[in-house]
Amino acid sequence: MPQSIAPLAAPHPAGAGRTRRVLRAVAVVSCAPYLALKAAWIAGSHVGIPAGSALLDDRLAMALINGFSVLVDSGVIVLALVLTRPWGLRVPAWLLVFPVWVATGLLAPIMAGFPAQLVVKWFGGGAPSAGREAFLDEWVFAVVYTGFIAQGLALGGLFALYARDRWGHLWRGRVRELPAGSLGPAHRVLAVLALPPLTLHALWACGVSAGLGEGRAADRGSDFYVLEALYVVFLLAALAGAVLLAFRRGGALPVSVPLALAWVGSGAVACWGGWLSLASLSGVADLADRPTPLMHLAYAGQMLVGLLVAAIGAYHVAERSAGAARRAA
Repeated sequence: MPQSIAPLAAPHPAGAGRTRRVLRAVAVVSCAPYLALKAAWIAGSHVGIPAGSALLDDRLAMALINGFSVLVDSGVIVLALVLTRPWGLRVPAWLLVFPVWVATGLLAPIMAGFPAQLVVKWFGGGAPSAGREAFLDEWVFAVVYTGFIAQGLALGGLFALYARDRWGHLWRGRVRELPAGSLGPAHRVLAVLALPPLTLHALWACGVSAGLGEGRAADRGSDFYVLEALYVVFLLAALAGAVLLAFRRGGALPVSVPLALAWVGSGAVACWGGWLSLASLSGVADLADRPTPLMHLAYAGQMLVGLLVAAIGAYHVAERSAGAARRAA
């Protein structure tokens, strides 16, 4: 995001008040289970990994992946410090906003999906996807995802407080007060890009198997349908945020609503689309488990939609900041 989103006046000092201290502690402590498991696996432990799991096939690859995961999750601790210390307000905007956007994108589907999957199972909505027990023990998912949810809530709260101090003036007012938008090239491209992934994920969420690989279609369970439905929700959220910002729909809404929709929606679809695209490029021995061209299209399409919505949101914020600067001059 451009450096121009810096406030016109000096930001309010973000002292580590009680709320911030509590949220920071939650963010740091919630990293512990995940980091401990990853460290144990790097050291050679098989705790939580059942015999016959594919994770045991390549010890070197597992160590490298787990080492990278440790670095990524350790970034949560760094972000918690940046968001709660006075010197954090001097960090360049792009250097902070991008990793927080990525963290939002990776954590939001887990925060919404894991509880939804549990609710569906409690009401007898179907068995878990086949093969999960052979990958990791069920308790590992419960421990790790609970930690991720706590991290997401804590980081979200800390960033909201930080952003209010530093950029709060940029989301004041109502949507009707925004300058009128126009249907430009970016919005036309967005409409074209969004149609394939939105259609495919909606079909898969409704039980249609067209476009899925044989292995993926056979493994479908309640978890699969919940995640596919969430991809649809986050795609719609991203599109809604972009449309509200561009065309001033929902004039009585606070400006923070479309900005939040664009932020969370774009992050979720871009980051998970990118991750699924990357994972689908890895070699799979069984032809039935290999992603199909339509699966590649869905993943790449949602990633591009998320990146484009993020760019539209960043452009809007930069324009509003520039407008405020001109009025103050």
